Amino acid sequence: MGKVVLVTGVARQLGGRFVRRIQRDPEVERVVAVDAVAPEHGLGGADFVRADIRQPAIAKVLAEHDVDTVVHMDVTGTPLGAGGRTSVKETNVIGTMQLLGACQKSPRIKRLVVKSSTSVYGSAPRDPAVFTETTPPKSLPSGGFAKDAVEVEGYVRGFARRRPDVAVCVLRFANILGPSADSPLAEYLSLPLLPTVFGYDPRLQFVHEDDVIDVLRIASREPRRATLNSGTFNVAGDGVLTLSQCARRLGRPTVPVLLPAVTWVGQALRTVGMTDFSPEQIRLLTHGRVVSTVQLRETLGFTPRFTTAETFADFARSRGPGLLPPETLAGAVDRVAARLTTSTSTTSTRERA
Repeated sequence: MGKVVLVTGVARQLGGRFVRRIQRDPEVERVVAVDAVAPEHGLGGADFVRADIRQPAIAKVLAEHDVDTVVHMDVTGTPLGAGGRTSVKETNVIGTMQLLGACQKSPRIKRLVVKSSTSVYGSAPRDPAVFTETTPPKSLPSGGFAKDAVEVEGYVRGFARRRPDVAVCVLRFANILGPSADSPLAEYLSLPLLPTVFGYDPRLQFVHEDDVIDVLRIASREPRRATLNSGTFNVAGDGVLTLSQCARRLGRPTVPVLLPAVTWVGQALRTVGMTDFSPEQIRLLTHGRVVSTVQLRETLGFTPRFTTAETFADFARSRGPGLLPPETLAGAVDRVAARLTTSTSTTSTRERA
């Protein structure tokens, strides 16, 4: 890892955890933690600099601290504090542009790591069963955080062309879950009743927040033998879960809603401040999304410790029991399924007779 590492987005729990973790790496001489607001959690021995990456002043921070490695984690879908969607978009897009401009002018920068999302693939009815890093989306995201991520990656590719001497790594994370997850999907899964799209049961993937920290460390340092940590990589735990499986494991009843009415439900939930049930999240909860992690393992040399199911189980434990105990709900579903199977078998036997 570079001797001086600058990390953005440190006021969020995930950014703070990463800052505290990399300070223990012997290759790291100093960590510069940057955010527009002071974090409520500790940052260990890192140098905290209160700076807005949307402003040109970020170039001075890079120069004054002789930064050679930048880990850009301030690309997110949720506002921090009183900030709204407009503030989030400006930080994601304008902030990334300013940061990349500052990196381009700095001769000391040797490595750039960017936290992105698998939402760049979108969610559409004709999507492939599994996305690889080179699979073009069937329908480009039209708004929200997904569109921000697409624009951010476009600017990063431009930077990589202009500065071929800098090792650039883009990590496309699946939905991040864990005990301290604060994403829109985590808010949705914490609702007492889960509104779902009638007739759809999407496949979902998750990545544990501990694995997020580990893969960021690998991407931020010099590559190990027989690996390459420059390029774009999907990051997700093994396996998939359907939304109905998630609901049963949480013990939360689902409320199927016809697709045209889902938007109204989302607006109502946003109005009362329960969750950001955005159009992009509605598409995810309709069509789902699954990505390949072959390049993550074979090229980057990283294997997640948590599967999708294990990640979700850890998240579920942190949220407490739902309205229906998972064991009781699973038993009821199994009994209904058994009765339906028996009834179908009996009907078939009578028809043959």
